[in-house]
Amino acid sequence: MRKKKSSFGIKLLMAALFMAVAAYFAIQAFQYLDDPLVITLAYSYEAETAEDVTGYVVRRERVLEDDSGGLLRIQRAEGERVAAGGTVASVYADQASLDRQTEIDYLESRLEQLQYAQDLASAAETTRKLDAQITQNLLEYRRFVTADRLYDAEGTALELRALVLKRDYSDTGSEDINLQLQNLGAQLLSLRSQSEGTVRRITAPEAGLYSAEVDGFETVLTPEVLEELTPSRLSSLTADTAAVSQVGKLVLGDEWYYAAVLSAEDALALQARQAELRRTQGVQGGQQTLLLRFSKGVDRDLPVTLESIGVRENGRVVAVFRGNAYLRELTLLRQQRAQIITGTITGVRVPKESLRAERAAQDETGASIGGNVTGVYCMVGRKARFKPVEVVYSTDSFVLVQSASDKEELRLRPGEQVIVSARGLYDGKVLQ
Repeated sequence: MRKKKSSFGIKLLMAALFMAVAAYFAIQAFQYLDDPLVITLAYSYEAETAEDVTGYVVRRERVLEDDSGGLLRIQRAEGERVAAGGTVASVYADQASLDRQTEIDYLESRLEQLQYAQDLASAAETTRKLDAQITQNLLEYRRFVTADRLYDAEGTALELRALVLKRDYSDTGSEDINLQLQNLGAQLLSLRSQSEGTVRRITAPEAGLYSAEVDGFETVLTPEVLEELTPSRLSSLTADTAAVSQVGKLVLGDEWYYAAVLSAEDALALQARQAELRRTQGVQGGQQTLLLRFSKGVDRDLPVTLESIGVRENGRVVAVFRGNAYLRELTLLRQQRAQIITGTITGVRVPKESLRAERAAQDETGASIGGNVTGVYCMVGRKARFKPVEVVYSTDSFVLVQSASDKEELRLRPGEQVIVSARGLYDGKVLQ
């Protein structure tokens, strides 16, 4: 009887030991699977400081008189420079005259391609040059289509077609080319004689850049009215319905303006930033002017100067920026969203969640001395090391920091493993 009780007690003890060991391993497995340790690499990063604005592009513009009185055919590309007296458009008396001109253009294109092939057909270098030009035009066409610049893509497609035809003609025999040239010359002579008196030219009254877009703001938004604009007046601008022309307009001069509404504080800050950039010009490298980046329409940053700040109205002002470059790329732009790029900030990029505030020092009683210090924990070997940093730029997801310690071993460097999250972090903790 005693032996049975002893056997039962041993079994109960063994069961208890088994449960304890199982519980221990279960806890260890849970902690292993639920380990909150997340590590990422710190790296050098450059961020732009910018101000988001919405405004209007202003130019000196002259609407061309719409006196077509027939079938109109524009002869200039968007943004193309036209001399005073240069042909802007042609007006044809009827559809037959227009069809005749289309045929003349086609034959002239073929004639030019055949003459090119005749002059250079014997040179092996010609075909290589044409192949390179065709490849380049294909890349340009793809870039324009991707950027949704369909007008430029259409012009590139026409050039590409001409190059392909030239490449085809370069393999044609010289006798065949001569015969085709004679036939084309005779056809052109006949068509040109038939078209006399059926075409009228529309010319440019002064030199400028041609634009087919007339939106009614040409007479409303001029450089002369910019200094008088207030935020309320700029926001209530309406187009002049009388400014209409199928012929288009001329953009005059070389300067353009961008008028946008900003808070008075932001405008003054931009003015101070511009003065700072001017002071540092020639002393150190880097950006030396404000940059304007349109949200669409232009794929480059435009250098601008803050020309003026208007009268304050309810804490807001009209800021006018002036540019004198790339005007031909701005002929289709009017109301635009943009960013004013004021400069760049460099630092070490780390996740915002990795920032921690730790006590700077402790006295003999353990009380904090000197407040908290901002920093990040880095994985050095298998230990967590706290490295003080200073935040120089912040976003919702990441921050740029610079080391805030003079000690070499506490300096944060690009490429270090920054601890984003971990359980019970402290300086010197051994990480499993």
